[in-house]
Amino acid sequence: MNERPRIVIVAAVARDRTIGKGGKLPWHYSEDSRYFKSITMGTALVMGRKTFASLGRPLPGRANIVVTRRPEALAREQPDVLAARSLDEAIGVAAARGARTVSVIGGAEIYAAALAIADELVLTQIPEDGGGDVFFPKFDDTAWVETSRERRERVEILRYVRRT
Repeated sequence: MNERPRIVIVAAVARDRTIGKGGKLPWHYSEDSRYFKSITMGTALVMGRKTFASLGRPLPGRANIVVTRRPEALAREQPDVLAARSLDEAIGVAAARGARTVSVIGGAEIYAAALAIADELVLTQIPEDGGGDVFFPKFDDTAWVETSRERRERVEILRYVRRT
C-alpha cells in the first residue's frame, strides 16, 4: 500500500478572506505566481472543477487531479487531467501515482475539506480586500503553528504546520 502523501494547502488570501471573484483571482501579483509555481512544481495538484476551469489548462510539471461530480465527462474532455469524486479519492489517486506531496489549490469547498487533514498551510496574504464571491474558510488557528513569515515584494507568505 502506498504511503499517504504530505498534504499542503496553498492559497492566496485577501484581507477579507477573498480567494476568487467571478471565477478568477481578483488580483495579479507576479511574486505570488512565481512562489506558487516554485512550491507546487513536481507535486500533485488537487483542485475543484471550478478552480480547474479558472486555470484554463492543466499546469505543467505537476499531476493535475480535479475533484468533480462528473469524473467520466472530465476525463473525456481533458485527457491530461486525472479526475476524482472526492478529496479522499484524489489523495488516493496521487498516492497511487507515487506523489510525496499533494498541493491543495482550491476552491473553498476543497479547502474546507482539506483543513481537517492537511499537514501544512502556505498562505499568501494579499495586502488588499478582494471584494470577491469565494472566500477561504475560517479555521481554528490554535490547531496550527506558524513556522515562517516571509515578505516578497508586496505580499507576505505565511507557513503553518499542524500542531501535534
